[in-house]
Amino acid sequence: MCKHILNAQVAIRSPCCKKWFDCAVCHEEVSTHPLAKTNEMVFACKKCKKVFRKDMTDYEEEDEYCPHCDNKYVIEAHMPEAKLKIETEDVRVDSRIMKDHRIKGRVDPTSIFQLDGSDMMG
Repeated sequence: MCKHILNAQVAIRSPCCKKWFDCAVCHEEVSTHPLAKTNEMVFACKKCKKVFRKDMTDYEEEDEYCPHCDNKYVIEAHMPEAKLKIETEDVRVDSRIMKDHRIKGRVDPTSIFQLDGSDMMG
């Protein structure tokens, strides 16, 4: 699984070392040689697990689909981005994430006679 492109639809066979990678950056991380350029690329579809070749010299719009299962593999890449996120259950069920226990909250009065109105008078 590629950590650079999260939605990679195909694996690409590198022409230099004949190994499968999800992207060129994955090849750079594990190989000591640069990625060789070629006009014919070999792909493995991750949906149907079948291998196919594409000639890059006459690449057209219909070549963006797997010839076996019609999975579109040329899509906009989703790259991982750093973000701080809190994972929690539904707030309507468990609202502890919304409360700050460091600050003591006011106790709501149950009667009108329990109200302290001294700060409201002039």
